[in-house]
Amino acid sequence: MTTPTPFNAGEPVSLTSGRDVVTMVEGTTFCISTATGDIETGRPQGLFFRDTRFVSGWQLRLDGQPAQALSIVDGQGYTARFVLRRPPVAGQADSTVLCVRRRYIGEGMKEVVTLSNVGREATLVRVELSVASDFADLFAVKEGRASHGEAQSTATAVDLTFVRRDGSRALLVYADREPHAQPGQLSWEAVIPARQQWEVTINAQPVIEGRRVEPRFRDQSVPASQGKSAWFAKAASVKTHHSLLGQVLQQSLHDLDALRIESPDDPRLVFLAAGAPWFMTLFGRDSLLSAWMTLPLDPRITFGTLQTLAMLQGRELNPHNEEAPGRILHESRLGPDSATALGGQHYYGTIDATPLFVALLGEAWRWGADESEVRELLPAADKALSWMDNFGDRDGDGFLEYQRATDRGLANQGWKDSWDGINDASGRLPDPPIALAEVQGYAYAAWLARAELADAFGETSIAETCRHRADKLQQLFASQFWLPEEGYFAVALDGQKRPVDAMTTNAGQCLWTGIVSDEHAAILIERLSRPDMDTGFGLRTLSDRMSAYNPMSYHNGSVWPHDTALCIAGLMRYSHLPGAVELAHRLAEGLLRAGIAFGGRLPELFCGFSSEAFTPPVPYPTSCSPQAWASAAPYMLVRAFLGLDPHVPQRKITVRPHLPAAWGSLTLDRLRLAGHSIRIGATGQAVHTIDVPAGWRVVR
Repeated sequence: MTTPTPFNAGEPVSLTSGRDVVTMVEGTTFCISTATGDIETGRPQGLFFRDTRFVSGWQLRLDGQPAQALSIVDGQGYTARFVLRRPPVAGQADSTVLCVRRRYIGEGMKEVVTLSNVGREATLVRVELSVASDFADLFAVKEGRASHGEAQSTATAVDLTFVRRDGSRALLVYADREPHAQPGQLSWEAVIPARQQWEVTINAQPVIEGRRVEPRFRDQSVPASQGKSAWFAKAASVKTHHSLLGQVLQQSLHDLDALRIESPDDPRLVFLAAGAPWFMTLFGRDSLLSAWMTLPLDPRITFGTLQTLAMLQGRELNPHNEEAPGRILHESRLGPDSATALGGQHYYGTIDATPLFVALLGEAWRWGADESEVRELLPAADKALSWMDNFGDRDGDGFLEYQRATDRGLANQGWKDSWDGINDASGRLPDPPIALAEVQGYAYAAWLARAELADAFGETSIAETCRHRADKLQQLFASQFWLPEEGYFAVALDGQKRPVDAMTTNAGQCLWTGIVSDEHAAILIERLSRPDMDTGFGLRTLSDRMSAYNPMSYHNGSVWPHDTALCIAGLMRYSHLPGAVELAHRLAEGLLRAGIAFGGRLPELFCGFSSEAFTPPVPYPTSCSPQAWASAAPYMLVRAFLGLDPHVPQRKITVRPHLPAAWGSLTLDRLRLAGHSIRIGATGQAVHTIDVPAGWRVVR
């Protein structure tokens, strides 16, 4: 068997474009279908649960013909309504039968098919549903390797059963209206009086290791205006007079809800899956950054993410999956072929998740995580720092660098992890080990976070050591990564410690972590503002002056909303420097215009053409949507422009707003900090409302 590569080692397979495909998401369940609701066999579509395709075919026929699509009403990620009609009877121009398919997913699938006879006489409709299952692993579907001989199908008088040949998985398909069943098909003869309806509900229920999985459909009785899950009532709300921001925030809220994965055993263990359709699982870097970006929305996601990753932290040296003691994993998989995939169920080939873990723990402390929870995770943080010293810094020069353990691992192990994602100005690919610029910033933030935690818990010597490590790293970074003639930081150092001199957004992310001196930041801000980086819809990952630039590439010139959002947060960190706030405002306006162009939902990435050349922005054909850190990006903007920096242990909250003029008044309500609900309102650079608990100090 050919060993598949990890999902984000390259591009996902292309589905189709535009409205031809509908993607539904709910936790570890997702469904990809056509615009009619059909799941077509032989294509990268289906109902997926825990990285297994349980339904590979689901086709509705009325009188032997496909229904004709009229419209699609997407729900909040986990519901959809397909409005169709029966094809007109031969010789007639119009159809008299309306067909509505209402689909719900959540650890299974339920579909309600309603036929309405709008004609003046009764009609007979033969309703047929063809079902197929191949129990293919998600890797196999994504890479076009899915076989179609893995399932055996049987039918009783009223339902269908599909069983994987090894018996590990099965699928039950049954209905509330008794059908005629035969292998692979359920059918009904529907006689519908004039102006009346006929309805049937069909369920698809997974079975894993002999256990039926009970579906977890969202409460369909809650009106849309009140949200679709209990999480909505707990999450913070943002009120703004800026219509574009409001639309994008609202869509992001629903998408993040759909991407949340909760442990059935412990409701505290919740994290954000990386993205749909191919990344509906735990990803170290993606889940950590998404949790960080959504702190203003729900700080509790942070603890769930940290705790889940700590449970899977590396324990031993294993070149097969690149595990090492203390290392935080790259991705987790649950599919039937995960044992033969790269690294098995858990793959650890990432350089940045481990320092981000420590840095986020420090941020969680500042945002009010319980002291007991933080203390519980301190051993994991110290193991992570130990990994950084003993394995991450391969040559002892003070930098974190990566080189895959075998030829089957990811060649690039930062966030630009496509095979050609890191290159120099001439387009040359560097030789490993590779030390990425932004990763040194993450390490800097990790050492400072551990120092602050040590201060809080009376570990004076540890605090001094960690702070010294951060200071030393900052000095080394400035001396070896800064390119004075170019006015920016090298994207990386190669195996010979030579600067990889491409101009990229990696340098902008360094601003976010604070590793950059004011002197260098002032120059970098001006450099980022130039047209070779700013498309008008966000920052290009790679300057259009570089040889490898391609606006239609995955990492070499495209725009990633989360990347631009991190750069905006970095600019606001240096808001005291000339041009920083102005550039941040301009980039945010571009991102919001892009979000509206994509229906309010910021995709994983889009093409890096300038807004002058193409408006609206050009979609990237295989972009994930929804995707966690893209959906989280607008909340990162809200925090950055509010200048929001709470420190719950010190009972202090800093608010230094620099809101764009177009945003008008903005209010962040129900911000949850250590059990308190806080309200902050601002306009421009003025705070006009702030409700904090008694005894708290507000720094403006």
